[in-house]
Amino acid sequence: MKIILSGSADLPIYERLKNGIKSQIAAGELAPGSMLPSIRVAAKELGIGIITVKRAYDDLCREGYLFAEQGRGVFVSNAGSAELSQKNLAEFADKMRALKEIATALNITPEQAEQIFREIWRKD
Repeated sequence: MKIILSGSADLPIYERLKNGIKSQIAAGELAPGSMLPSIRVAAKELGIGIITVKRAYDDLCREGYLFAEQGRGVFVSNAGSAELSQKNLAEFADKMRALKEIATALNITPEQAEQIFREIWRKD
């Protein structure tokens, strides 16, 4: 299994790692019960620090995406995909509210913001 970093290079690496794992879970590439690489292995494969991987894994455990078993490893949570989808939607909504505040401060209309979003979506 290969873990990927996902998201803007402006994000901290641990956030990009979290995003990559969340994306793989949402896409079904990481099924419930799947074991993730150890912190040391993931750090070596990705060329990042052990503490960075640990932080991402710990955050994802707290958020319910993963769970850790002492002496065994870190695994994808058995939480239902509908529950995870709701968490993803709530997180997205929070980020969109923050963007709305920025857009309002810049005098960008909802129509302009939507057009920009659609253009970005198509490019990626």
